[in-house]
Parts: sequence; structure tokens; C-alpha cells
Amino acid sequence: MTQKPTGAVSAHNAKVMNRFDLTKRLVATLKHDEAVIGGIGNANFDLWATGQRPQNFYMLGSMGLTIPIAFGVAIAQPERHVVALEGDGSLLMQLGCLATVAMRAPKNLTMVVWDNGVYQITGSQPTPTAATADLVAVARGSGLANSNWAADEDDFDRLFAAALKSGGPNLIAARIDSKPAVGATDRDPVQIRERFMRGIGGKK
Repeated sequence: MTQKPTGAVSAHNAKVMNRFDLTKRLVATLKHDEAVIGGIGNANFDLWATGQRPQNFYMLGSMGLTIPIAFGVAIAQPERHVVALEGDGSLLMQLGCLATVAMRAPKNLTMVVWDNGVYQITGSQPTPTAATADLVAVARGSGLANSNWAADEDDFDRLFAAALKSGGPNLIAARIDSKPAVGATDRDPVQIRERFMRGIGGKK
């Protein structure tokens, strides 16, 4: 069922929130071994800081590939809900993935986009979302009808809870501040991969 847009919420009037706070709220609602793919940099740093679930995958150096990886996991394991945590700069590098997700329409995929309008880990250069681009409008134009801006923390919780229960794919965008991540992910690609593969039952 298609969710109705949340009132008149847009990129311009949504509350600016904190990425780590929202990540904690999101992870606290996961009760069924949902897989979570954390995008490069601060998205996965904050995911790591919430506690290392074996169903979490922490991307290292693959800018723009969070949603494609989550999409692949969602197709491979249709019974498991998959969540992608992506930044605005990374998504802008791979906008075509939205149209591909919309065409295949996996019901078990939720994409969360953290939008602070800057490439934060490379020096806080402004992204196009700081000026003209609206990623929810882009997602809807790509065919993702269940795409919404979160008005505030309570609205974010509501949208995410609905995404876990209803058919997807869903995209939730949140305006966030530019505070640094709480910690940093251990940079061991082999360990990250092996733990995730075991966590989703892809490897004994």
C-alpha cells in the first residue's frame, strides 16, 4: 500500500535532526534480524556506535553502493527486511539505482537517506542538496512512490515503523546536522564481510 506524503513536509521545512540519535532510534526497533547496510563514513560509523549486530554490514570505500548492495541482499533474501543507511553525497553519485529499485520493487527494502547538504568526511564541501536537489522528489520521479521527508523525530519513527510493516520499497529522507560521528568502525574488511555473511545465514 502506498503511503501518503507526510503533510507538506519538504527538504526546506523538515526539522534538522542528529544522525546518531536517529540511528539509535532505528536500530532499537529492529526485532527480526533485519539486515542493515551502513554507507561509507559517518553513516556506518554511527551504526557501529549503536552496537555491533551481526546483521550489520559496514561499507568501506564504496561510495554510492549502499543502496545497490542492500538491493542485492533484499533480492537474495526476500523474507528478510533490509535497510540501507546512505548519505546525500553518496546517493548523488548513484542516482540511477533508485530507478532500478523502483522497477524491481522489492517489498522488503527500506532506504534511509541522511541529508546534511555536505560531503562531510572529505571537507564539508556542499552537495547539490544544499542548493537545488530534493532527493525525495528525485526518488518519486524514479518511481518510488513511498518516499517521504521525516518532519521530526516522531515522524521518522512513524515512517520507519510503517516501512517495516508495509510493502516496499520505501525511502525515508532526514535532514541532519553536520556533527561528527560518535565513533569509527574497525577497518577490517574481511572480518566485516565474514561476520555479516554469518549473520544473514549466507555462511556457516
